[in-house]
Amino acid sequence: MVTVASAYAIILPFIIGSLSVKGFQYPGRAGLHNSNLNYRSSSSRSVAFFGPDCADPSRRRDITSSFRNSDITADSSTSTRTRLYGRNLGYDVFSTNLKKKKIEYNEDEDGYNEMFRTRRRFPGYKLLKRGLSKIKRGGRKREPGKLIILRHGESLWNFNKTFTGWHDADLSEKGYREAEHASRLLIEAGYDIDVVFTSRLVRAIRTCWIVLSEMNEVYLPVFKSWRLNERMYGALTGLDKISTAKKIGPEIVQEWRSSLRSRPPSISKTSEYWPGRDRRYNDLSDDQIPLTESLEDCMVRTFPLWEQKIKNDLRKGRNVLVVAHANSIRGLIKIIDDISDDDIQEVSIPTGIPIVYGFDKAMKPICPEGDISCQIHTNGVFMETPGLLAAALKREEEWAILDPEFQNVMTRNTRSSASNVERSLAKLQAERDVADWAVLTADPDADEDDDGSDGGGGRGIKFAGNNGKVVDGAAGEGAIGERNNNLSVVAPLVRGACVVPNGGDETVPIRRAPVVVIIRHGKTENNKLGLFTGWDDAPLAKEGFQEAKEAGQLLKSQGFEFDVVYTSWLSRAMETAWLILDELESLWVPTIKTWRLNERMYGALTGLSKSMVKQRYGEKKFKMWRRGYKVRPLRASSFSPNYPGNDKRYVKYLRDIRFSVSESVIRSFESGKFSLHRKFPKTESLKDCMDRTIPFYVNRIVPDAVEKGKRVLISSSENAIRGLLMHLCDIPEEKISQLDIPNGVPIVYDPQSRCIKLLDDGSGRNPLEVHNFGPAAEYLFAPRCIDANGDADEDCDIRFLPDSFWKSEEGAEDEDEEWLEAASDGKTSGVFM
Repeated sequence: MVTVASAYAIILPFIIGSLSVKGFQYPGRAGLHNSNLNYRSSSSRSVAFFGPDCADPSRRRDITSSFRNSDITADSSTSTRTRLYGRNLGYDVFSTNLKKKKIEYNEDEDGYNEMFRTRRRFPGYKLLKRGLSKIKRGGRKREPGKLIILRHGESLWNFNKTFTGWHDADLSEKGYREAEHASRLLIEAGYDIDVVFTSRLVRAIRTCWIVLSEMNEVYLPVFKSWRLNERMYGALTGLDKISTAKKIGPEIVQEWRSSLRSRPPSISKTSEYWPGRDRRYNDLSDDQIPLTESLEDCMVRTFPLWEQKIKNDLRKGRNVLVVAHANSIRGLIKIIDDISDDDIQEVSIPTGIPIVYGFDKAMKPICPEGDISCQIHTNGVFMETPGLLAAALKREEEWAILDPEFQNVMTRNTRSSASNVERSLAKLQAERDVADWAVLTADPDADEDDDGSDGGGGRGIKFAGNNGKVVDGAAGEGAIGERNNNLSVVAPLVRGACVVPNGGDETVPIRRAPVVVIIRHGKTENNKLGLFTGWDDAPLAKEGFQEAKEAGQLLKSQGFEFDVVYTSWLSRAMETAWLILDELESLWVPTIKTWRLNERMYGALTGLSKSMVKQRYGEKKFKMWRRGYKVRPLRASSFSPNYPGNDKRYVKYLRDIRFSVSESVIRSFESGKFSLHRKFPKTESLKDCMDRTIPFYVNRIVPDAVEKGKRVLISSSENAIRGLLMHLCDIPEEKISQLDIPNGVPIVYDPQSRCIKLLDDGSGRNPLEVHNFGPAAEYLFAPRCIDANGDADEDCDIRFLPDSFWKSEEGAEDEDEEWLEAASDGKTSGVFM
C-alpha cells in the first residue's frame, strides 16, 4: 500500500512542476539525440600524441614500393616524444594525470545532457529529484548499470586481412550475421539497454543498427563519437597483413599491432586513406586527426568519453552498449581493468561477441565468480564462447542438408506470427545446434584465423580459471557477400515546377547551400490496409523500403548531402532516414530523435480501419476526426497498449511534458510503490499535433541547424509534416487538412528563396500528376520564388503545372505585386524546385 508520505510525495511535484513545464509547450532543448561527441582541450590540441614520421611512403597499394626504404622500424622509443604517464599506465595514474590536463568541452555540443532532462527547472529541483528517487528505491543506494561492449561484425577488410584503421570498410556477409547473433544473445539474456555509444565508422554504426533493429529498439539514443574510432594504422592502412609481415618482418609488424606504445609509420596527407579530407571529421582540428597511433594514443582519446559520459551513465544505473573496434575496446578495457602495459598485449577482442561488465558502487569492475567465459587480465564476461558462431557459419550449408527445418527457422521475418523474442530465440537455438555439430566434427589441426584483433596476434583468447586454455576467438573464413554499390539510380532530377535543366549523364556537383528536405516515411502495412496508425510503431512494408531507397538514390543523383537529420521516435520514420543515409553513404551523420515529430495520436481509433470507424461512429464523426482541425478522436484508455504511457521509450526518455497527478496516483496504487507518471497524450487533434511540431522547428531546428547553414533532412509522418508546411507556406487552418503528403517523396525547402520544390525523376512526367498532394497543393506550390534580393526568381518556371491548377490570368499582375510585397515581409508561400 502507498503510505501517506508517499501520497504527499506524489502530489508535491505537480504543484512545483507546474512552475516549470505546462502542457505541451516547448521547453527549449529537449529530445532524444543521436549525435557526435567532440571533446576539446583548453589548448585546442588533441590529448593524443603522435610520433615522428618514420618514413614517407607514397602510399601505393604495392607493398614493395611502399616499403622500399628498409630503415622503417617500429617506433617503440619513449625518448622521441612527450610522456604523460608513468611506466605502468594504471587507471588511477591515468585518470589523475589526464584530469590535470583540464580537458574542456561544450556540454551542449552533442545534445547528450539534453537527453534525460529539460532546460526549465525550478529552485530545489535537484534536491527534490534526489529525494523522490530515494523513495522510489526504498532508501537503497542506486546500483550501477551494466556495460556491454561489442566489437563490430567482420568487415570486408577483416576478411581480406587488410590493415583498416580509420578507413570506412563496410561489413561482410559474415559481419551481418555476427551482428544479428549478438542481438539474439542480448535478447536471450534479457538486457535492457538505455543508451548506446559507437564510432563514426560504418562497420560499427551498421552493427549497432542491426543489433537495435533485431531488438526492436532503434529509438534508443545512439551517440557517434570519433573517440571510439579504430586505431589509426598510418602508412599500413590498405596493406595486406601477411605480405607486410613477410616484407618488413613478423616481429616488427607484431610489435606495431600488439604493444602499447609502438606506432606504425605515419600516413602521408596525400594518401587516399588520410581522413583529413572526409567531411565527417570537419568538426575536428588538424591536431585531432592522427597520422598514426599506438594503442596508448587510442586509449588517451577514448578516456574522456569513458570518464565524462559512459561512466556517468553507468553510475546512474543505466545499461550502456558500446559498439566499437578492436583497439578502442582494448584501450577501454585497459582503463577499466587497470591492466599492465605488458599484459594488455595478451588481450584480444573477437568480432560480434558481447562482453558484459558489472561494477560495484565505487565503479570498480566486479570480479565474476564461477566457471565462466572471462578473458585473463579482465573482468568482462563473454556472452558466448568465441569461435562457436564462426564454426557454425563455415558449415551452415552442410547442416541445412541434414536439418531441412533449419532454413525455415532462419528465414522467419517480422511479418510472421511469432513475436520478436520467439523469432530471435528460435534462430539463436538453430545457430547453436549448427555450432555444436561443427565443433564435434571439426579438424583439430586446422589453422586459426586472424580476425584483425591486435592483441595476442589475433589468434586466440586465454580464459581465466581454465588452466590457461586457449579458445579460438578468431573469425573463420566464410562466404563474402559484398554490398552492391552499383544500384540503379533514378535519372537525375530537375527542379519541380521550377525547372532546372536535366544534367543527363553529367556529374552533378555537391549542393553546399543550406536546405531543408522533408520526407514522409515509406509505406507501412497499416498504410496499405487503411488503418489509423498514429503512435503505433508499425514498421515499413516492402514497398516502403523501396520508396526510401529510391528517395536516397534520387537525392544522391542530384548532389544532396546532409549535415544533420531530425526524425521521430517511430521506427518507420527512423528506418526511412537510415535507408536514405545509407544510399548517401552518410550513416555517420548526427540523427536527432524527438517525439515532437511523431504522427498525430489517434487515441482509441488506433489500429482501426477507416471503414470500421465509419461503421461504428458514422460518416460525420469519421470526417470530423480525420479532417477536422481542432476535433479530437476518442481518448485511449490509460491501460490500452496504444497509450504512450505503456511504451517504455516514452516512459524512459520523454522529459519535456508535465507530470500527471491522476496517472501517477493510479500507477502508484497499481504497483504498490511510489511512481511518477507524465501526462502523455491520449488523443490529439491536428492542431495539437502542430502545437508540438511547429515550436520544435522554430525553436530547435531553425537556430541549431538552418541559421547555421546546415543541410537538414527531416523524416516524419503526414500530420507532423503538415504542421511544418503550414508554418513554412502560410497555409490556412481551414485548408491544411486538405493537404496530402505522399510517401517517400522528398519535399525540398530552400531557406533563401523560401519556396517549396520537388525533384523530377528524369522521366519528363509532371510531378503533380505522379504524386497527389490534395486540393491544398495550390498553397504549397505558389507560382513564384524570390531571389536573394527579394525579387521574382527568373530561374523559377511553372511550365510543369497544368493551366487549370492556377487562377485565371485576369488581375495576375496585381496579384504578383501583392505576393512580392508579402514575400519581402517574410510572408511567402512556396514553390516547386
